[in-house]
This record gives sequence, C-alpha cells and structure tokens, in this order.
Amino acid sequence: MEFPDLIPLRQVLLTLGESLLELSTAPDGVEVGVRDVVIADPEDEPRPHAGDLVLLIGARGRAAIPVLRTAARSRAAAIAVKGVTGPLRDAASDAGIALLAVHPAVSWAQLTAVARAALDDARVLSESESGVVLGDLFALAQTIATLTGGIVSIEDTASRVLAYSRSSGEVDELRRLSILGQQGPEEYLALLRKWGVFDRLRSGEEVVRIEERPESGIRRRLAVGIFAGAQPLGTIWVQEGEQSLHERAERALLGAARVTALHLVRRRGERSAHNALREGLLNGLLEGRLDVGSVASEIGADPAKPAAVAAFALLDEDEADRSAHELRRLEMTSLIAVHAAAYRRSALATTIGPRVYVLLPDLPEQESGASVLGLAREIVAAGSKHAGFTVRAAVGSPVPRLEGAAESRQEADRVLDAATEGPAVATIEEVRSAVLLAETLAEVRANERIRDPRITALFAHDRENGGELAASLLSYLDSFGDVRSAATELGVHPNTLRYRVRRAGTVAGLDLGDAGERLVAQLQLRLLGR
Repeated sequence: MEFPDLIPLRQVLLTLGESLLELSTAPDGVEVGVRDVVIADPEDEPRPHAGDLVLLIGARGRAAIPVLRTAARSRAAAIAVKGVTGPLRDAASDAGIALLAVHPAVSWAQLTAVARAALDDARVLSESESGVVLGDLFALAQTIATLTGGIVSIEDTASRVLAYSRSSGEVDELRRLSILGQQGPEEYLALLRKWGVFDRLRSGEEVVRIEERPESGIRRRLAVGIFAGAQPLGTIWVQEGEQSLHERAERALLGAARVTALHLVRRRGERSAHNALREGLLNGLLEGRLDVGSVASEIGADPAKPAAVAAFALLDEDEADRSAHELRRLEMTSLIAVHAAAYRRSALATTIGPRVYVLLPDLPEQESGASVLGLAREIVAAGSKHAGFTVRAAVGSPVPRLEGAAESRQEADRVLDAATEGPAVATIEEVRSAVLLAETLAEVRANERIRDPRITALFAHDRENGGELAASLLSYLDSFGDVRSAATELGVHPNTLRYRVRRAGTVAGLDLGDAGERLVAQLQLRLLGR
C-alpha cells in the first residue's frame, strides 16, 4: 500500500516515547519519513520498502546486521531491535539507517499496534459536526493531560493501550506496565474489581475516583468509560502526577470521553487507500458521474451483464448522540456488506450520504428482481433481529447492462423517498402510485405558480376559526365521496361531515361537482395538510 504522506521519524519517537523505545543512531537525522510499520523475521526473507519502520523480531546484536543492511538497501526509514550492541550501532551508521532500541519488556504485538496507530492517527485528521478537530489519538491524550493536569492513557475494552500522553518520569508502576503491554499488579487489579471500578466504568458515563495505594506504588486516578450510545468503546485513565489534578478535571474528562468516542468510532470506519479508491469509483458509477469503462475493471464487474441496486436507510437514528449514530451506521453497513457478499461474491456495498447501497453486478440473464428483493428482506430482518435497528429498503429494477446501475439506484431512491409507509422492503412496482403521488406533490411544492390560492385560503380560515374544514374535505375526497366511511375515520356524525364539506366548498369557492376541481383540491390539500 502506498501512502503519499510520510510521517517524520521525530514525530514517531515523540509519540511513542522512551517507555517503548529509544534512538540509538540516526545517520540521516530524525526527519526521515516513515511510511508504514512492518515486521521482519530473520528466518524469512525480509522484504522491506522505502520508508518502512522495520520491527526485527528474533534477532539481537550481530545476528540482526544482515536484516539491517537489507533494510538500508531498500531505503527503509528505521529498524527497531531488542539487544542493541556497539557493532550493531556501527553497522547502522555505516549503512545509513536509523536504529531504535526496543525496551526489553515491550511485547512486539503491543509495539506494532501502538506504532501503527500512531501513524494512522497522524494521517487521519477528521472534523466533527461540532467543529472540534479530531486529530491523532496521541495528541488527543496530550490535550486531555493538559486539561486535567494528569498523565493520560486511552485504552480499548480489552485494556490495551491505544495512546498515552507524554510524561517526565513520574509515572507509577501500573501505567508503566500498561504501556509496556504487560498486566498491572494483580493485587491492585483485584482491588479495582472488588471496589466495582470496572463495573462502574462499563455501566455508563461516570467519572470514577480511585484512591492511591502507596504500598503498591499506585497513585490516585480518575477514570471514565468511553461510549457510543450504550456500547462501551474503552476507558480514559488519568493518573495524578507530582501535582494535584486540576479542580475541573472531572468535567474536562467527561467532555474528553465524548470527543474520544467520536474518534474511536471513526477509526473503525477507516479504509485502506485501495478500498477508498474502489468505493469512490463505485459511488461515481451509482451517481452517474463516471462511465462504466472507467469503473468496471476496478470493481471487478462485467459491463455487459445485468445488474441491480438495492438501497437501505436506517430509520431509528439517534440525532442526540452523534457517536452512537455513526457507530450504528457502521454496523448497518457491515451487516449489509456481509449479507450481500454471502448472496453473491461480486456484490459491492457503499455509503452515499445517509444511505447504504448494494450493487449486484453480473446477474444471470434469467434472474429476476425477486432474488434481489429476497436479499433485501433478509438484510432488513437481520438488522431488526440481531442488531436491534430498523432499516427500510428499496430495490431498483434490474438493468440489462452495468451502465444502467445509476438508473436502478435512482429508482430505489425514488421508492425510499416516497414510501414512508407500507412494506419495509419495496420495489417501484409495489408502490408506484405512492411514488408518483409524492413526486407530483414535490413538483407542486417547488412551483408556486401551480399552487391553488383557494386551498391556502381554506387552511387560513381553519386557523382563524379553529375549524376542521380542510381535513374534513380531504377525508371526504380520499374516501371517493363515501360520507359514512370518511365520517367514521374522522369520528364525527355523517351529517356533520356533509355540512363541513358544503361549508368548505363555499369558503374556498370550489365546485365540488367538477372532477377537475376535486382532483386539484385533493392534491393541494395533501400538499398543505399532510
């Protein structure tokens, strides 16, 4: 995978800190660019690339020199080794590659995860709707440390450290072992469990105070759970240093947890550069911006075979909690992609705006839209049963060639836009009248010239007099003039409805004996009244 943006080795060293590794030599300085983190094993033929940070496992001292020289010839940015010796340092200087000494207690898995997270976070700068910039997670940890006056670590639900703030030798044993990827003192963890700290952190948004334990070398702490809605994502721990925590540290920590939740949710949705390009091409095809020749080979579809598009919309969105909403959208997208891929290997899922689309290319000539409809129903049922969210779906008509995918998607959108009631999964054949009516009303709504001022006057009369003439007339027209049926729907006597209809005609100046007047009145009443 190629990255256009390289991260300076200096930034990587500052981010990871001396708790994990330290610089032994850097012949070309610390501004060399790091592209990726790779693991090398001397038993396998190493294949580093330019800009790689190579983590060399299973070799120390002189045994690491051959891999070091190979990495240098490939123009790798740096190599990290346990057990750095003088000869190894000299070899790195001669080869012109930076050499990093890894702390003996650090697990390679932990170092790999943290180093990759540091690189990813440095590249991915995303801005939330509130205007808060969500930059790299290590920078966020440092910001939390500044706001609270403590020493911060951010962990996932498995207590793995994702990021931490810089410190100056005042960390306690629990923090040191956590960063090194090892378990904290068992007696202290047992106390945390006994005090119900972990239960409280998992139960909701609450700042938990943990008192110091001098006999275990543990300082005072604050902790808060990170949540997307009710789903826990991790924990922020703030250790008190040589100075007391700030007076408003708890309040700052609550806000930090909410910002971190957005960050962690968005990290779950990050994609590789290749996948992002592929998704961009797919979106261009579905939006009609790109011709099929530019897209087909990249998405692996035969342009000459039939295709169909299904569209999905999440209904029970929680607008009050953006992180929960984003997490549910990611979960919905994953669920849809998994079901679609199980149905057909060539199926592709993508997100455009608030909706998720599935392109089903390479359909057999004899296959009807019924099988695609069955897939959509299966996805909607799975969303409700297993994931607990309500999804509405629409299936566009199959098109004979891939170039018609935008038309199939547009048809599915028309169904979702119009069919707010009725079946949870629909095609235009099932709800064509509702679609055409909704689109006709949209045209009337957008064009002032085809509004009927008489209907506007009727609604104004109702507002001024507390009347129900407009609603009564619409119910009467929707019931094809069946007074008893309309009266039952409104809960009034038939004679009351007859009076209201006559009165509505008089107030608005409508000739309800004319079919054209009735049709126009019904459309305008629907536009203004519902």
